Amino acid sequence: MKLNSYNNLLELFFDQYKKQDKNKIFLTNLGNPKHKLSWEKTYLLVNHLSNQISKDIKLGDRCVLISENRPEWMISDLAIMLAGGISVPSYTTYTTKDYEYIIKDCEPSVLIVSNNTQFNKIKDILDYKKIKKIISFDRLENLKFQNYLCIEDSINNKDGFENFDSEISIKRSDPACIIYTSGTQGNPKGVILSHGGILSNCEGGYELLKSIISKDMKFLTWLPLSHSYEHSVQFIQIAVGAKVFYAESIDKLLKNISDCSPDIMTAVPRFYQNLYQKINSTFSKAKGLKKFLVENTVKLGSKKFNKEKMSIKDKIVNKICEITVRSKIKKQFGGSLKTFVSGGGALDPEIGIFLNSIGLPTLQGYGLTETSPVVSCNPIEDIRIDTVGIPFRCNNVKIAEDGEILVKGENVMLGYWNKKAETDKVLVDGWLHTGDIGKFINGYLKITDRKKDILITPGGDNISPVKVETALTNSNFIDQSLVYGDNKPYLVALIVLNSEININDKDLSDEIEKINKNLTKIEKIKKYFIIKEKFSIENGMMTPTLKLKRYKIINIYKNNFEDLYKK
Repeated sequence: MKLNSYNNLLELFFDQYKKQDKNKIFLTNLGNPKHKLSWEKTYLLVNHLSNQISKDIKLGDRCVLISENRPEWMISDLAIMLAGGISVPSYTTYTTKDYEYIIKDCEPSVLIVSNNTQFNKIKDILDYKKIKKIISFDRLENLKFQNYLCIEDSINNKDGFENFDSEISIKRSDPACIIYTSGTQGNPKGVILSHGGILSNCEGGYELLKSIISKDMKFLTWLPLSHSYEHSVQFIQIAVGAKVFYAESIDKLLKNISDCSPDIMTAVPRFYQNLYQKINSTFSKAKGLKKFLVENTVKLGSKKFNKEKMSIKDKIVNKICEITVRSKIKKQFGGSLKTFVSGGGALDPEIGIFLNSIGLPTLQGYGLTETSPVVSCNPIEDIRIDTVGIPFRCNNVKIAEDGEILVKGENVMLGYWNKKAETDKVLVDGWLHTGDIGKFINGYLKITDRKKDILITPGGDNISPVKVETALTNSNFIDQSLVYGDNKPYLVALIVLNSEININDKDLSDEIEKINKNLTKIEKIKKYFIIKEKFSIENGMMTPTLKLKRYKIINIYKNNFEDLYKK
């Protein structure tokens, strides 16, 4: 694959199109299974939409894209680039205030929305004098805007598609998109990513997956395409000529996995944590022979994964577990799964080992929106789950004197949109200062802390709240948690209980004590309080990638936290 020779992402798409059977199904919307697009139809729609957009923009104009994951998302993204514009993907879960900030910040010429639901969130904040064109996937109701196009009409129209002009004067160093960060620490920042940056990420991803690439490879995509992780994954999907399935929703994810039998699926740690809890809960109900089998599936699977010596008896029992337990689990996930890939946050090693031991290969990678986004990932042939793997060869990674991870390479962002001071703060002599603390172990990168999230005790000790929160939420009793205690004599926690399990005060207290036994003295939770409302995207306490909006949650429950130190 000549990914390093392409000048831009469009060349990748058109080159792959030429190699494919034009009638082969490329994109499928599982929310509407009849809505399938072949490579030919996708190609024609990209050309057509690009020509429509190019009538209203000049080179470098921004085009905001607000949509759920569906085939038209990729088509629009490619069409914007082909028209000479810069794609600005935005989460469907943003609040009106978020949209207002982003639209004001990037000043788009074109607005692309999926449907009425999404358009209604922004229709009252738009400056219609600055917007030159509005495009929708489904027809918008009561829109009084002269320059409007509905893609649905184009999809149903078999004639009138324009031919593609093969001359694309876009360089690798040109901006491909502006992806706004999730805003865990305040207003989101627009990260400008180049064509070359994403292509270099694709090169690393292709190398990572080459041992399992096949001509009928299937990807299931559910993480929002407005996230840099999934946004880059779609170009890896193009690079391997895969069939792409768009999931309906997170609630229907397991059903969708069964529907399309994917070879690969990418997700954030929260998904794997939920999966771990569900499977563990099912295992805990097993009795008799079934209990013996599931316990040995985990125990012997972990032993094999950790390359520990196994006796003949172990090998025999493990083979039985393979047939009776792991094969059934694999079938529940479609039967074709080659690997899960975890990114967008730290995966608890216990969860990673568990999933690998029960027959669900799981890799952990590392990256940031600012690095297009992947920096490193575990190779399939040698997974070391307590690390984030080996750095992609397209970037250089080094550890600063204070332990901070620094990254340099084509994949590093061009800068933050309209924020030179912030750009200069994190980009020094070409090296991106990630804010993460880490070290190398035999060539594998290991994240040990996060600079910004560290709690410091009065005695000067550093504590990672994420580590303690992970220990808490790994309990079947606890669904979510947030640890508090910067410059305090001890740590306290906010806890959201698992609503599916009845638990009394004593049981919870015993559970916290049990968790504390595996934590150091300064990490132990001394007091806690319980809330009923879960953190969610809808209530603004989680980002679209399911990370806690720590600063916001602490502000809301500040008095509750502080009261624990008065008792």
